[in-house]
Amino acid sequence: MLKHIDPLLSPELLSTLRAMGHGDELAIVDANYPAVSSARPVIRADGSQVTAVAAAVLSLMPLDEFVPCAAFHMQVVDDPAGQMPIFEEFRSLLRKYEPKMAKLEGIERFAFYERVKKCFAVVASGERRLYGN
Repeated sequence: MLKHIDPLLSPELLSTLRAMGHGDELAIVDANYPAVSSARPVIRADGSQVTAVAAAVLSLMPLDEFVPCAAFHMQVVDDPAGQMPIFEEFRSLLRKYEPKMAKLEGIERFAFYERVKKCFAVVASGERRLYGN
């Protein structure tokens, strides 16, 4: 048993986080996201909300401070400026865990898919809310 480690951080996810380095990105996606077709290693977090997984990851892993923005979400299709309630939850987590890097930017749907294909790994949550990526 490890102390102070969120139980949502499975051995596989902990190992992945430990293996990541500067410039590596991790995608944490909802249940609707085509994670397996991203051709990246997929870590399952079925039954978990994406915000809980994000909080667990942010509790251990710092965001890259060498880039203008280190956190992204998928933009609402046909409404790039649209704001889903989950986006504010993501911002709240960023303010809590990474106040210096609390910026969250939207990426167009297909550009988001392409970015995920370059990630170190993808964490597939059980999140059912739309745009929980």
